[in-house]
Amino acid sequence: MSTLLLRLAAPLQSWGVASKFDTRDTAREPTKSGVIGLLAAALGRSRTEGLEDLNDLRFGVRIDQPGTSLRDFHTARLNEQDPPFVTTRYYLADAVFLVGLEGEDDFLQELIEALENPVFPLYLGRRSCPPAGRLVLGLRERDLPQALEEEPWQACEWFQKKNVEQIRLTIVYDAQPNEQGAFLRRDLPVSFDQRHRRYGFRMVRDIAEAIATRAPQHLRELPTGHDAMAGWGD
Repeated sequence: MSTLLLRLAAPLQSWGVASKFDTRDTAREPTKSGVIGLLAAALGRSRTEGLEDLNDLRFGVRIDQPGTSLRDFHTARLNEQDPPFVTTRYYLADAVFLVGLEGEDDFLQELIEALENPVFPLYLGRRSCPPAGRLVLGLRERDLPQALEEEPWQACEWFQKKNVEQIRLTIVYDAQPNEQGAFLRRDLPVSFDQRHRRYGFRMVRDIAEAIATRAPQHLRELPTGHDAMAGWGD
């Protein structure tokens, strides 16, 4: 068993957990249903195909750069005669997450190939949120918690410059049976069929882990090259 690590970064992400039609929320980190949907899209699966093999993967997230909450709105109407109505959408701006998927090596390798050559477009929670930068970090011969704890900090350089000392990062992962501190979360996809989407519960646990990897020295002392007084002359 190994763990596949992904880096989920984009200008905008949105991971709904309790969305209603007129208000679409977002969780603070990627949901299992959202990431399973991304994997299913990469594999080319239809919405009516089974998800058992994907759900069996042990799933976890490390919040490397929490981003900021952004509220937006959309207008829509059923026809030209009716007045438009407003829907509220929430996003995470400039967030970066480390996602881990623990499973059999052969299946994880299949997922890597699919993510690098996806059948359908990939997006981070909503179609308006395509991923940016490198997505697949590779396999680690570690269990899920250890892989998430040991991987170097994935935050953007500008964010690392602001947080150059040791930082504590939140890790949320699928709990083992009878694991202390676990709680229920309803984001396990049973079916993505648009006629009857269904979600089940999973047991999760979250911890705050101190990441020993600090921003590299060159990030801490990098000059900007900007002279604020240059325009004043002598």
